[in-house]
Amino acid sequence: MKGSTIDVNQEIWTYEDYRELPNDQKIYQVIGGKLFMVPAPSTRHQNISRNLEFIIWSFVRNHNLGEVYDAPIDVVLSSVNVVQPDIVFIAKNRLAIVKEKGIFGAPDWVIEIVSSSTIKIDIKLKKDLYERFGVREYWIVYPEDEKVEVYLLEGGNYKLKGAFLKHDTLQVRAIEGFRINLEEVFS
Repeated sequence: MKGSTIDVNQEIWTYEDYRELPNDQKIYQVIGGKLFMVPAPSTRHQNISRNLEFIIWSFVRNHNLGEVYDAPIDVVLSSVNVVQPDIVFIAKNRLAIVKEKGIFGAPDWVIEIVSSSTIKIDIKLKKDLYERFGVREYWIVYPEDEKVEVYLLEGGNYKLKGAFLKHDTLQVRAIEGFRINLEEVFS
């Protein structure tokens, strides 16, 4: 693909095609070779994302456990699967997957904060993708319900650990000894 015109009818999108997209401040992702574009997130979404990232980054940095990134960050799972999760954690012993242009491989923990425009992508397409590529822990955050669904990879498949509400405290499996009080996330 050359130039700044996007051929939305292109049959298979690859990482190389994705890298040639114009820098137009839109959020693009490639899942299963299909191009997806979503609008910018709401302010509520951004508040929750900031709160989560601050809580996670503070703990990870203080204990020298790895790296935390927030969107926009390219996570390249394969040549036809390039996503931009809201928040990702990569453990210290796996930092080799972090490159200058993004993360090349499955993060240890991914968090997606859903909106009306991303809910189908986050709860089905991305969940299946993260499971297939081996993301150990996947959280789906529902801002309207102030709820978090936690999925853990067991035997190659996601198992729902539970759905947690604003007054709950969650144990993070991907980071030993780390707990998050959801009151701080949804405040």
